[in-house]
Amino acid sequence: MSRKRTHLNKSQRMQLKAFICVSGILLLLLLFLGKIVISLLHKEPEQKPEPEVHIPIMELYSNVWIMEADAEKIMVFRDGAEETYYYGDGVNVAADGSQVYGDLVREQIADITLSDGKVDKIEVKQEKVNGKILSADADGVEIEGMGKLPLAKDYKGYRIFNILEMCTIEDLPFGYDFADLVLDNGQICALLLAKEEAMEYIRVLIKASDYSGLLHEEVTVTSDSDFTVQYGNYDNLQYEEHPAGEEIVIGRDSEYLAGGRVSILPKVITGKVILNSVNRNQGIPSYRGHMELVGTNDGIAVINQVTLEEYLYSVVPSEMPSSYPEEALKAQAICARTYAYGHMLHAGYPEYGAHVDDSTSYQVYNNILEQESTTTAAKGTYGQLLFTEGGALAGTYYYSTSCGVGTDAKVWKTEAAQNITYLKAKALNKSSMQRELTGEVDQENAEDVGVALQDEEAFAEFISVIREDDFEVAEGWYRWNYQVESIDTEHMLEVLQKRYNANEKLVLTQKDEEFVSEPIEELEQITDLYVEKRGVGGIADELIIETKKHTYKVISEHNIRYVLNDGESKIHRQDGSKVASPNLLPSGFFILEPEKENDVVTGYSLNGGGFGHGVGMSQNGARSMAKCGYTSEQILLFFYENCYIANVYE
Repeated sequence: MSRKRTHLNKSQRMQLKAFICVSGILLLLLLFLGKIVISLLHKEPEQKPEPEVHIPIMELYSNVWIMEADAEKIMVFRDGAEETYYYGDGVNVAADGSQVYGDLVREQIADITLSDGKVDKIEVKQEKVNGKILSADADGVEIEGMGKLPLAKDYKGYRIFNILEMCTIEDLPFGYDFADLVLDNGQICALLLAKEEAMEYIRVLIKASDYSGLLHEEVTVTSDSDFTVQYGNYDNLQYEEHPAGEEIVIGRDSEYLAGGRVSILPKVITGKVILNSVNRNQGIPSYRGHMELVGTNDGIAVINQVTLEEYLYSVVPSEMPSSYPEEALKAQAICARTYAYGHMLHAGYPEYGAHVDDSTSYQVYNNILEQESTTTAAKGTYGQLLFTEGGALAGTYYYSTSCGVGTDAKVWKTEAAQNITYLKAKALNKSSMQRELTGEVDQENAEDVGVALQDEEAFAEFISVIREDDFEVAEGWYRWNYQVESIDTEHMLEVLQKRYNANEKLVLTQKDEEFVSEPIEELEQITDLYVEKRGVGGIADELIIETKKHTYKVISEHNIRYVLNDGESKIHRQDGSKVASPNLLPSGFFILEPEKENDVVTGYSLNGGGFGHGVGMSQNGARSMAKCGYTSEQILLFFYENCYIANVYE
């Protein structure tokens, strides 16, 4: 039996399909909504981020000077600047609970730890020693009776008397006990220059025979009076008595130097120590004061300790002829005393405990016998120093002879020279001097004299004329001529290389339209040679050397005087004399005239004037001024403007 099938028409089938689709969509929608509901029901609570841990910024300042301290803050002097810091919580000076403010802290050396800019910890260093300073170097400071104490790498120095400022071991008062040394774990962590008194003694390093070096291999010493030799360790000093004239020979390995230092002490104040192993222009030199011999790894340092005034007895005749007028010699004595005193405040050889040496590196000392006229000049200016209007020691630079004008300290190309205002370019003639003394000087016009001569044509005209009004018109060095017939390029290259090695910033090579510092390897044929720039007063300041491959610039009058000296040609002075000039031209006041063949410079001539750098006092100018009746004070205040003279011992 067959079953009858029911068939849906097309419309019914379409309705069925639509129903199925709608049902599917509704089911999917229900499933999606269900998931959302379930997600909301089971959602984890929101996690708050953990707070960040604060890491404080910690700073440690070692060996600072605490100026003041109160209940809230401290004021310190650090690296040349005053700074104020407030305390953090619970700050104590030390483990004993001492409060941070008060006398335990103020005017002390300390290490300070800061936390986020506030004081977290203060460690005061109160262990100090005091004694006569004998020497100092990077390793330590030698104190009489204590030996050499090690110097910390991070030591700091403070001048705390009168003006608060930073200082170094070079500023220690050698031969005096004006400084306290602060100790930390047995090392010197700070220097305190706590006292400033007029210093009476200067310590001079005596160079080897004929100035051949700083140190001696062997020293032969005696005295014109009975004398004592003191030697040995500080805790076991030995004393030997010797009669006048008996020689003592001390070599580098001598037992006398086992303790490091030997002193030769005449029995009477007027006794002199004689160094038979040293030769000077006067022959065998003898020295006032006493002598110290210091053993070093490289030789024996010989130091003469003498009063500053007696030192001048042997300096002035070595620096200025004793035949010069008294007022000129007095001016020289004041200059020499001021120069020396400056180095007593800032030693040239701290490693040996010496302020200066006895050569032209400082002032020539005891190369010529003492003279009555120069000794009288030194005594007549006893204790007198030259000060700037601000109260600082003046830089009493001087030179031999002017060409009728001077220059300023900028010729030396140092940073300090830029700030020296009392040394100016000015006309050195009788009219200029008289105008200054009568107060008729127009300062602006006076300065224009030096500025005007920076122009090449103006200076050429100036140096070509003899002016009867100039103080030094009769001096041999007032005008001179130098002729190089044939340029020795090998010699000039060698000099250029030496000057580059001395200061690479002052000998330059042109690269892509600018001058740079780089070693000079060759010097080809020269195609041009000229002074490109002059300093005030007309002094040569920049020299251009053009070659077929390179162009070089030589900066500073000192370097130019070296480079243009061929080592053979002689200087023709205006008095007709010819003088050898093996290394350095007389001055930088000259005009340069090259001689060419086929566009190549074959030689050159210089027409110039003066002898020396031209800064400060002209010694022959001072002589002429003194002959005209001017006093030493008038002479000095002409050369060193707005300065004054005062006695250091009053």
